[in-house]
Amino acid sequence: MTNGKSTPPDAVIPGPDEPGIELVLEAVLFAASEPVPVKDLMAACAVADDSAGRADIETALERLSAHYRDRSIELVRSAGGYRFRVRQRFSGHVQAAQPERPQRLSRALLETLAIIAYRQPVTRAEIEEIRGVAVSTQIMRALTERGWVHVVGHKEVPGRPGLYATTRAFLDDLGLGRLDELPPLDALRDLVDLPGGEPADPRVAVTGEPDGGAAQEPESGH
Repeated sequence: MTNGKSTPPDAVIPGPDEPGIELVLEAVLFAASEPVPVKDLMAACAVADDSAGRADIETALERLSAHYRDRSIELVRSAGGYRFRVRQRFSGHVQAAQPERPQRLSRALLETLAIIAYRQPVTRAEIEEIRGVAVSTQIMRALTERGWVHVVGHKEVPGRPGLYATTRAFLDDLGLGRLDELPPLDALRDLVDLPGGEPADPRVAVTGEPDGGAAQEPESGH
């Protein structure tokens, strides 16, 4: 296609059999292990149709989403972009087919994550006050190593403790685009949990009641 543009000598010239942008989007999203930003989807589609703009890509994504409406997988948009994922009601079947079950996260870690998600930014001392127990360094390290929480600043009090908040990766793992899309805490379990109470990794349930009265954190972060 010319469209008044000069074609680089190494460019791929779309032929009559070049796939449409919906097929290109489908291929890219199936191959991706992480959400794909719109700008990267546009770059992929430019090979098939260099006149396709952002509006064309988003329209094609809507059609692709409709195509999978009654399938076991769905197209979702999160903070990091678009991706395919297995619908929640099929998660148990997928887990049953895996030879090694993912490591179950502890109740203490899930409670800590829930407090950060709904009260952010929050200090470790404030987390401990809400839970009523000391939060182990292992739990905080596990959450940061998973890329779900990070320090976004320091509270202006003696010692200037770190303020923790969730990351874009946390939203991506839950298939959410913004923090204001977080459901009520009770509903969050339905969003991320497997049937029968076995949480799927990384979309684990963030729920549970505080361990009232315990002086130290007994649970591991893993």
